[in-house]
Amino acid sequence: MSRAIDVLNPRTGVVDHKIAVPERAALEAEAARLRKGQVAWLDIGLDGRKAAMLGLCEAVDRHYGAIVDALSVDTGRYEMSVAEVEGLKGITRMRVATAEQALASATGGSGDGSLRFRQQYVPYTLVGIISPWNYPLILSMIDAITALLAGSAVLAKPSEVTPRFIAPFLAAVAEVPYLRDVLGYAAGDGETGAAVIDVTDMVVFTGSVPTGRKVQERAAAQFKTAFLELGGNDPAVVLDSADADEAAEIVVRGAMENSGQLCCSIERVYAGRDIYPTFVDRVVARTRAVTLNTEALQSGELGPIIFRKQADILKAQLDDAVAKGARVLTGGRFIEKDGGIWMEPTVLVDVTQDMEIMQAETFGPIIPIARFDTPEEAVRLANDTVFGLSATVIGDEDEAIAVGEQINAGGVWINDFDTMGGVGDRAEKTAFGVSGLGGTRYGYGGFHRFLKKKAVVVRKSKDA
Repeated sequence: MSRAIDVLNPRTGVVDHKIAVPERAALEAEAARLRKGQVAWLDIGLDGRKAAMLGLCEAVDRHYGAIVDALSVDTGRYEMSVAEVEGLKGITRMRVATAEQALASATGGSGDGSLRFRQQYVPYTLVGIISPWNYPLILSMIDAITALLAGSAVLAKPSEVTPRFIAPFLAAVAEVPYLRDVLGYAAGDGETGAAVIDVTDMVVFTGSVPTGRKVQERAAAQFKTAFLELGGNDPAVVLDSADADEAAEIVVRGAMENSGQLCCSIERVYAGRDIYPTFVDRVVARTRAVTLNTEALQSGELGPIIFRKQADILKAQLDDAVAKGARVLTGGRFIEKDGGIWMEPTVLVDVTQDMEIMQAETFGPIIPIARFDTPEEAVRLANDTVFGLSATVIGDEDEAIAVGEQINAGGVWINDFDTMGGVGDRAEKTAFGVSGLGGTRYGYGGFHRFLKKKAVVVRKSKDA
């Protein structure tokens, strides 16, 4: 008998949804169905796969309202749910546009004129995707898009915290010939995720470092490749050459997006001693202007804490910081209304590197700000972490680039925040530290991670 999981509504705290966890036999049958479909999916060629992926965008538009509504209930926020659906279509079209160049076959020779080679790309038959709760739709598909275009079938296992979108999204997928035979979803928890690793040929996991370790261990035991996209404690460095108003806008936007529930959100800030007082004042003013959507789904800017356990993590980090001498300039309270939990946008000063909030992933709307005296000190503080996902540097462009090039992070934003989407069709980044493992999900490498590479080497006949 299948197991059921209760799903909480983040705005009410009420269990208003259940998911049935597939039994192992059902998951194996779904994997077999997808493997069978992959044969025809590969046979239709890249042009056929590109057409199907563009067909998915059209099908999503036909189911737009239902998908957005489900995401809104899943996450307790509306505007970001719309952005997820638009982002899915945008990334899909971008990847379709670059697929031919990314997947072009390579040929060549050597110093020995009688040798030549052809590089053959062989896609993994079935790719597993295990994705988190903060952006349920887009993070279940961001790697699936390139895997599908490369010729693989995909079995996705989204978080059990935010599963409501699966049904309306699969209704859209069902309308796309060929694609419906190679894209499947399995609702469930960690047990289902482990089974997905078992029944697929390789896996991409996006989520926390502790769970990423478990994924890597299980995949490695089966000699399977695992790509891990993990968390961060991303720094922002505000140089004395920065404009305080511009810097405050970037930092607040980068820290507050999706209530801070974003892997690459700005989670710690270092400001030059000269700009520090003005910058802090500007950050506090902008933070106080940010509103919560406690009254209605579309009424404010920040939604509730999606995963209720995250509220405990935020409170513990905040309490630790205050106990060690940090001061709260604005915010710091948790708002409970009708069963939902929101956190006020919060600014901390007098923070030190020994505080948990400066070392661990926060995943909430908190901005801790420290001073530095020299760019060298800023680099040292930014690199004082086990993570290395991304970073932001704000100031004179040449100076900011020079600082950014010394920070150990896969993506460094200069005078902006999270601009990877604008260059992700070509630019590539990999994580530093414990923020990830494996090749880039961006650029041409985002396709190549799903391909096994075969070199066909030919020795020319002496008589030729």
